[in-house]
Amino acid sequence: MSLPHAVLTSLLEKSTSGYDLARRFDKSIGYFWHATHQQIYRELARMEAAGWIESSSAPDAGKTRKREYRVLPAGRAELIRWANEPTPALDLRDEFMVKLRADAALSEVDLRPDIRRQIAHHQDRLAHYRSIEERDFLQGRPLPREARIQHMILKKGILYEEASIGWAQEMLEILAC
Repeated sequence: MSLPHAVLTSLLEKSTSGYDLARRFDKSIGYFWHATHQQIYRELARMEAAGWIESSSAPDAGKTRKREYRVLPAGRAELIRWANEPTPALDLRDEFMVKLRADAALSEVDLRPDIRRQIAHHQDRLAHYRSIEERDFLQGRPLPREARIQHMILKKGILYEEASIGWAQEMLEILAC
């Protein structure tokens, strides 16, 4: 996935300033596609130069240079083109798996502290995802298609965190031997 497509998606959901986009990005798409605020601002400039988005002075800009961005038809067409392309299979590159192979080959490695940190990280993220699910999706009312898709994205994150915790706890037991 490329950053411009993630930004286009977010802007289609809501036209906004670069600052607000970066903050929203951190709380949504950023869970599975990380980008710094600086990267987002650079991408906004490139996308505007390409004619995919346009900006105007934000209504609340006052004397600042605050801009509000919105997607143009060319940006929408680009997002449709990209979304219809086949998605390549995930190419997993996990440094920790290489460290585990090193642990299997060496006797001087102790990865238990790292595993414990990972478990804590996954538990925190899982608790956060579950709070989002409770707040946004579990009110017992029918959800529109857009919300059901967003809930399924969140469920994948929940399942990933649960599986990561289970795997790490099992690995911790093995490393304790």
